Parts: sequence; structure tokens; C-alpha cells
Amino acid sequence: MKFLSVYLVVLGTIFSCETSQEKFSLLNVEKARILNKVEDYSNLKPLTVTDSFCNRSAGTKHDFYSEGDYWWPNPDAKEGAYIRRDGLSNPDNFKHHRKAIIQLNHISGTLASSYIITKDKKHLKQLIPHLEAWFVNPETKMNPNLLYAQAIKGKVTGRGIGIIDTVHLVEVALAIEVLAESNILEQSRLQAIKQWFKEYLNWLTTHAFGILERDNGNNHSVCWAVQVAAFARLVGDNRQLNYCRKFYKTNLLPNQMAIDGSFPKELSRTKPYGYSLFNLDAMSNVCQLLSTKDDNLFDYKTDDGRSIQLGLQFLYPYIKDKSSWPYPKDVMYFKDWPVRQSALLFGGIHFKNNEYLNLWTNLDSKFKKEEIERNMPVKYPLLWY
Repeated sequence: MKFLSVYLVVLGTIFSCETSQEKFSLLNVEKARILNKVEDYSNLKPLTVTDSFCNRSAGTKHDFYSEGDYWWPNPDAKEGAYIRRDGLSNPDNFKHHRKAIIQLNHISGTLASSYIITKDKKHLKQLIPHLEAWFVNPETKMNPNLLYAQAIKGKVTGRGIGIIDTVHLVEVALAIEVLAESNILEQSRLQAIKQWFKEYLNWLTTHAFGILERDNGNNHSVCWAVQVAAFARLVGDNRQLNYCRKFYKTNLLPNQMAIDGSFPKELSRTKPYGYSLFNLDAMSNVCQLLSTKDDNLFDYKTDDGRSIQLGLQFLYPYIKDKSSWPYPKDVMYFKDWPVRQSALLFGGIHFKNNEYLNLWTNLDSKFKKEEIERNMPVKYPLLWY
């Protein structure tokens, strides 16, 4: 009953945003979408990394493996090392593990959101076997590292930038928070699940790949912070939470955002529109995860005025009207953006901006294209509140 009471209080405060014009309710917007999806993700057999293996992987069947998106066979040396074609995704790369982790994201997000809406514990009970398969059972669990992600044939067996592939575990961690609050899982089983995230968090923050990803300097650094924040929150690691707050203020925001609110490192890529949207979303995710009553990152500004609000002001006109985009078009998928960008939602609720919220509500919520889905860490926004 304690969880239900807290939930009802949250409904009346955070899930709605009231302005002088109208009232926005995230719960009302999401309810039909979630309940229409719940049967698709109920009673599924768990699918983990152990269900598929690529013979190009240098790891074991328990190791997550993926290949660099923009790397292709060399037409002049077909059996030689792959060559880079920036912005052009190779459709023949191994993607089974990435798809499996995104499916876990959907299962976790749908079932936990359904519980938030209905209070029916059966949804969370259906989630538990998936969590234990991925993070506890010795026969099916994933090793808590990303040593073999975004490998390149003939060059490297794995790279630090592959860490971005587990950004889809963020909403899994948030779903586990919902599960923990429900008190339907005994503590020993819950702690076994959390232990995996504790070990992975340690790897992310100490291994050379994790350090390289943290210091990458573009959207990869932001997504590293999103993951560390979410996993640290789940396991109660306040030291890492405080580190990420400082990292956002002293590194991510001042070093990546220009004085006009744009992201120069993303604008210089071959997909400047999609990368700009992605990075603004990721920064808003950091703010959403790490803000406290006494330290709200949405309100934080550098001495020269850079802030998440400035980033929203820069990109909003081009989300509303993509035809006004003054920079080069993305080499792929330009027509598929935007969708329900989380920066509009989180910023709209915090700043009580109905223009942002109305636009978010009217954007596509059923994005299915693989490229779009892999660049959307927020698929189930109820979990973020």
C-alpha cells in the first residue's frame, strides 16, 4: 500500500504538467499505447546472448558481440580487413545480440509500464524470468562487460565505443526499480539481479574501454553517463551519481554544446540531424536521471549560458519543421526523423512548455525501423518518473 500511495502522489505531481492553457498527463498519453502492446510482450520465452553466436566473435557464448555499423568489406580485398564508410550502416553485420537487448528493453518497459498503469502484479511476474535469464542463470546470463562490442573484422575484436550498445539496458534498470518497489520478489533474487549491474557498473568505470568511452567527447560520452547514472541509481552507488552530476556540468555540457545551443561535433558528422537529436535526448536523459530537489540539472547553466534549455531552443524549430534544417541532410534515414524525442518530453514537463509537449505527443510513437530504434534510449517514458 505504501507504493500505491506514493504512486498516487506522483500521478498528481510529476506525471502531469499544468499551465495556464491546458493540462498534460503523461499517464493518459501512454496508457492506450502500453496496454495495446502488453500482449505482445507477455509470456515470451527469454532470449539472451547465449541464443546466438557469431564465429567472428573472439568471446564466448556469454559475451555480447556486435560489429561496427559503418564498416564494410573491402571490394579490393574481400577477405581482408573491413573499411569505413561513415554514416552508412552495413546490413550484413552481426546484429542478433543487439536485437536481443532491444527486445529485453521492450519487454521490461512494456511490462513495468503496464504495472504502473494497472497495478496488476502479473505483469511484473512475467518480467522476472527474463531478468534472471539475462543476469543470474549461469547457463544463459550475459557476462557483465562489453569487451567484444562493435568489433571490426581484421582490425579489432572489440572497442570502447561499443558501450553505447547497452544504452538499451537503462530502461531495464528503471524497470527493476519498479519491481523492487512492488515487493513481489524476494530480496535474495532481487539482489542477484542487482549484482550483475553492480559488476557491470564497476567495469564501465574502471576498464580501459569504459574510460575511453567516457572521454570520447561526443554522444558516446553522454550515453556513458546515462548508463552509469541509471545503473548507479539502481545499486545505490552515490559516489558515481555525484561523479556524473559533476561530469555533466564540467565536461559534457560546456565541451559539447556551442554558445548557440548546437552540438558542433554532431553537426560535423554525415548524419548531423539524427546525431543532434540523439545527443540532445541523451543529455536530457542525464538531467532526468540525476536531478534532485536541491540540484536540478535542467536549470543548470554554465557561466556563458549553455544549458539543456538552450539546446532545446536551438533544435525545437527544426523538430517542428524539418524542412527548415539549414545544415546538410543525413546520408541515411533523414526522412525517418524526428520521432518522440525525449528531450521534448522531459524539457516540456520541467519548463512547463506546452509547445514542446504538444509536439512530442504528435510525433511518431511506433517507430520500428532498426536505425531509429537503436538511437532511442527512451521508449517507455513512464519509467523515467
